[in-house]
Amino acid sequence: MNPNLELQLKTLPSEPGVYRYYDKNDNLLYVGKAKHLNKRVLSYFNKNQNGYRTRIMVSKIHRLETTVVNSEYDALLLENNLIKTHQPFYNVMLKDDKTYPWICIKNEDFPRIFLTRTKIKDGSEYYGPYAKVRPARILLDTIKSLYKIRTCNLNLAPAKIAEGKYKVCLEYHIKNCNGPCEDLESKEDYDEKVEAIRGIIKGDFRFAKKYLEERMYRFAANLEFEKAQMLKQNIEALDDYQAKHTVVNPSIDDVDVFGMTSDETAAYVNYFKIRNGSIVQSFTTEIKKVLEETDEDILEEAIVEIRQKFDSSSREILIPFHLGIEIPNVKLIVPKVGDKKRIVELSEKNAKEYRVEKLKQVQIVDPERHTNRIMSEMQRILRMPVEPRHIEGFDNSNIQGTNPVSACVVFKDGKPSKADYRIFHPKTVEGPDDFKTMEEVVYRRYRRLIDEGEPLPQLILIDGGKGQLSSAVKSLKLLGLYGKITIIGIAKRLEEIYFPEDSIPLYIDKRAETLKVLQRVRDESHRFGVRHHRTRRTNSTIKSELEAIPGVGPKSIELLLSKLKSVKRIKEADIVTLEEILGKAKARIVWEFFNSSENS
Repeated sequence: MNPNLELQLKTLPSEPGVYRYYDKNDNLLYVGKAKHLNKRVLSYFNKNQNGYRTRIMVSKIHRLETTVVNSEYDALLLENNLIKTHQPFYNVMLKDDKTYPWICIKNEDFPRIFLTRTKIKDGSEYYGPYAKVRPARILLDTIKSLYKIRTCNLNLAPAKIAEGKYKVCLEYHIKNCNGPCEDLESKEDYDEKVEAIRGIIKGDFRFAKKYLEERMYRFAANLEFEKAQMLKQNIEALDDYQAKHTVVNPSIDDVDVFGMTSDETAAYVNYFKIRNGSIVQSFTTEIKKVLEETDEDILEEAIVEIRQKFDSSSREILIPFHLGIEIPNVKLIVPKVGDKKRIVELSEKNAKEYRVEKLKQVQIVDPERHTNRIMSEMQRILRMPVEPRHIEGFDNSNIQGTNPVSACVVFKDGKPSKADYRIFHPKTVEGPDDFKTMEEVVYRRYRRLIDEGEPLPQLILIDGGKGQLSSAVKSLKLLGLYGKITIIGIAKRLEEIYFPEDSIPLYIDKRAETLKVLQRVRDESHRFGVRHHRTRRTNSTIKSELEAIPGVGPKSIELLLSKLKSVKRIKEADIVTLEEILGKAKARIVWEFFNSSENS
């Protein structure tokens, strides 16, 4: 550490603020926020508290700068702006190069309403952005079905209309427009429609319904029943649209909702904007992890970034867990029950579904990256010194001690390597003793690999609890492999993971890829073992029936089975076929055994 940096660390302020790390070439490495600058910055230089990536970054720090602010939220805002401006290498950023569509109410006489991906600072109103164009189009189509809005780009200034410069177009004749260009619709009526549309876009349907109902009653009073019926249908369409988009109690108004999930490499954050119980906007994004960021850190950053992106000024934010920041004039709420709890759970579900979708895409487009991510995750969760590129799983199969077999399956890069599977028949164990059987087959497996100079696995998985695991460990100790290969046990009841000499099991998140790989290894070893156990038991039953034939020995039985494959076919064989296999004397004995009246 250079002397200047060491001196800076000793004189850090204790107030909230933002810190910036630079390398020796004065490149900005990282921007961070802190409630207490001195505590947060010093924590980076405590080697016992940092992960690998953080230590790499810290090794590059040549100098630092700090900025003191009034509150932690101010620090978060400043950090967010600095990250956007400078894009430091080690910072998490919501990088998104997409241009999302907006619904624009144009700043003009008789405003047009349309979708656009470009915001122009001309006084027009922009609502959005919409993460997907389809919901925006559905909303716009609904509006156009309810209200007749002009689509032409004519300059409908009052003076130009008065001059009679324009003529109505096809849209007027097919009744999609009321013809304001020829002064066939007043500006007051048109503006009233726009105000109702503005409410619909914001999720407030009350003004729109009131507008339609007043006109419907007016037409009905004037005996214009066809027009009244059309407006009634419009009201029903509006109710239908509202029903499809209402997911919570309509009394929940002007609320932002955030849900998230994460794994080792990324976090996935979903955002809902809710107005009058309707989700008027939904957005989900993937945030790559650069250092060892916590879910709390990432969600704090995402809230600031996404609220700025969607121009939200909601005074209430629903979140799945407590955060360490306070936002001025905004309530951060972690709901426990009720509709608010359900909408947070829906947001979390969207984040999880987005994650699954992204992982499937990676698996298809870049399977090597998918595998590398899983191997890295397994190494971390199982506290391994290396990635488990070669895994071997063991399972015993027997019924009351009869025909026991032990299966060894091999997975390479998380996938079965069936050519390397092995079946063991215990030689030194009598009766149903899973512990002794496991001890024997593990010893035999790795004694042979050592003798033949074959590569050893990085991970051994034992199907069973502490007893089977302890037996396998004994064999590894005899071979001098204990401590060189990671060995664990997996118990079926709660899928708990046991480590040698540790009485407290590890419970892995049910959604984690690590657990899914371990379950697959376990299930495959069980399937492979049961299959061979059944085959052995069936063969044993067949041989027992043939052994009952007097004068026919094991070699003759093997010869018959190798040619005819089953007892049934042996029973049905004629004397000539049997003679070709066994000769005349033994063929006569077998034929008479199955065809005599006593055995038929």
